[in-house]
Amino acid sequence: MMRLVKRSLMFGNLVEVSAPALVGRYNRALQHLIGKQTELTEFHMDISGFSPEIGEEFGDNLYLNPNGCNRLFILLTTEQKTAPLLNAQFSTSRSILRNFIAENEDELFALTAREAVAGELMNSVFAVNSPEDLLNINQITIEADTIRSHIAEADALQTHIDSFMTKDDAWWDDVLIADMIELAKHTGNIQRHPVKLKAKTYAQGNYYTRHFGGIYVFRDVASPTIIAKEMVDGLETLPVDNILTFEDRAEIARFLSDFKLAEPIAPQQNRDAALIIKQKIDFVTIATAANMGDELGDLTRQQVRQIGRKYADKLPPEFHGLMQVWRWANTGGDEPNLGSDHPAFFYALRASQHADRDLVNMLLAELSPLDFRQLFICHKDAFYTAYRSWSEAKKEYVSKFLAEEYIIDKAGARETLFGPEPAMGEEDMYVGPWSPAVPVRLKGS
Repeated sequence: MMRLVKRSLMFGNLVEVSAPALVGRYNRALQHLIGKQTELTEFHMDISGFSPEIGEEFGDNLYLNPNGCNRLFILLTTEQKTAPLLNAQFSTSRSILRNFIAENEDELFALTAREAVAGELMNSVFAVNSPEDLLNINQITIEADTIRSHIAEADALQTHIDSFMTKDDAWWDDVLIADMIELAKHTGNIQRHPVKLKAKTYAQGNYYTRHFGGIYVFRDVASPTIIAKEMVDGLETLPVDNILTFEDRAEIARFLSDFKLAEPIAPQQNRDAALIIKQKIDFVTIATAANMGDELGDLTRQQVRQIGRKYADKLPPEFHGLMQVWRWANTGGDEPNLGSDHPAFFYALRASQHADRDLVNMLLAELSPLDFRQLFICHKDAFYTAYRSWSEAKKEYVSKFLAEEYIIDKAGARETLFGPEPAMGEEDMYVGPWSPAVPVRLKGS
């Protein structure tokens, strides 16, 4: 995995903590949350304050996420908002933390100038012991304060101020005045510099969880649906309309189509869409060569074509199905007629423009694992798991490709592959070269 680390494909964009004052604040927060402190004098941390170095020191990568539920966090700086979230058990956790920091950036900036802010992403369950518990997670409430309770003390001071301003005999209440003075010593002037955090409750809508081998929960749709990698005990009795596994390809395709969650990459003949399909074909070809033991090196497009000819009789059905789509999109060949039972079907889809676009692309990435680029972009855990099983030649090729072709322009690559970010609050969705301007050409079942 060190190859990925060196190329910023793993543990990238973490926040460095090396100043003794910050290490001290982190330790005080850590002691406050879990009763432990680190012996390290420098380390890196993610958006939640989790440090892989400290996780290794403790022998516990869930030291800030006990039971994989109700994640704890430590904020030393608002710069953490751009960091990734490592070991995420729920797909929504990072966006909730990022939004919380962004919505309270000024307040958190002032608080973290003096002390670490520690808190918890609290939901309605304390542990996820069965799939049924997943449906009981309806909203996430963030509870946060400095370890010296600046926010709680500011709230108490504000209550005292309100009493002082409204009670007729407040001027004669020596105890009230003394309490106000003592609290103000810790909080400062809360009239000029309010110490109050906003928007601390977030809805937990559709999401993915690593629990039980990986489960996608779609409940904010007309027909609530669970999609699991495989059937596990307790799933079959959940009170939802559809309980599917990755083996239920036709049902998954129908679900995505019925609720307009996905669309073909190439719904019409289009050279740009054809280029995306061609890259997927190349990835399938390279995977075949790697499985055959080839040394990949720096492959040119001509060499990829040579590999295709070399292993023409060994290329998987994903290759042949995607070739149908490419010929039609690029050269006007026969329309593709891929059913959901075809291994290439989900490779030819992407999420449509909606609020759960990233979640659907995450699902599609797992259903099209030979596309290592989409797997890396949309589902890091699945990518790292697959990466461990690859040959050294494939590891080198893939890591070099991602570092040179994706990392240097993440935003541009994502827009090319998945379209622009959905506009919030707009009724009219973006209509681009891959939008369903003509009837869908891929059969849903």
